[in-house]
Amino acid sequence: MTTASFTLVMVPPLPDETRSWPDMLVRAVPGIEVLHPENPEDVGAALARADAAYGTLTPELLDSAQRLRWLQAPQAGPPPGFYHPALVRHPVQVTNMRDTYTGHVATHTLALVLALARQLPRYVREQAAANWAPDWSEDAVLPLGEARALIVGTGAVGAEVGRLLAAFGTRVEGVDPRVTEAPPGFDRVLPPDLLDQVLPQADIVILTVPHTPRTEGLLDSRRIALMKRGACLINVGRGPTVRLDDLVTALDAGRLRGAALDVVEQEPLPADHPLWRHPRALVTPHVAGAGPHAAERRFEVLADNARRFAAGQPLINVVDKSQWF
Repeated sequence: MTTASFTLVMVPPLPDETRSWPDMLVRAVPGIEVLHPENPEDVGAALARADAAYGTLTPELLDSAQRLRWLQAPQAGPPPGFYHPALVRHPVQVTNMRDTYTGHVATHTLALVLALARQLPRYVREQAAANWAPDWSEDAVLPLGEARALIVGTGAVGAEVGRLLAAFGTRVEGVDPRVTEAPPGFDRVLPPDLLDQVLPQADIVILTVPHTPRTEGLLDSRRIALMKRGACLINVGRGPTVRLDDLVTALDAGRLRGAALDVVEQEPLPADHPLWRHPRALVTPHVAGAGPHAAERRFEVLADNARRFAAGQPLINVVDKSQWF
């Protein structure tokens, strides 16, 4: 296999976990030169030499990168504004970090489902008040063996969540624009234009979709009103897919059993937001992907793509820039 020499820039700011990556890349990828400018004024000069980059490129930085052919995004779903119009128009190929957190996110999602099914948010609040308040009513528990779950987004995370839920006897369906064959544990996967038809049938609605032009505000007042009364909503995808004001209104009205959110429209969630104290809400601070080996997995994606880039091979995790994923 022939490899070509190329220059990759580590674009600041970057987390401390990446400090060792330049040396690791040099050892792992023949022919690579890694630049890691520390000062903002040096970034543009480094990018002018770059064939590839890791990090976030503003429109101004992108103007400096005349030779750039590959950009590795540092997350599976970068924050709003990453895919700005200039980047979408630019011929650079973008790859992301999807599938590096699958097991962690799926486990966290299942924990949120179980918490809502067993009223754990309510009991945690009662515990804080030293209040012994058992609930033995028929609707106190959502039995997963009799429930129907709809997973919106059946990529790697959604597919694993569905497999885990199916083990509880839950009937699992999915909605996805790209996946057509049902993954293990799923009854079926439907196209997005049928979402409104299947929402009213689900006891549990789980969002794992990325933030794209099509998914922004996906769950708004109209679609939340379509959900089955007493259903649970879980969002582990991206915050802008759920309109929080509309969700709070539905929770206040008692239309939903509960909502568990690891991602929200504005992060961090403002301290005065009603979801912090809502008896039907469970909020975790965007930690579904937390777990061991996350940094190692991200580095391996970068190194694998760097080797492929040097060898002229197809990259993995290629993004449709117009759709942001």
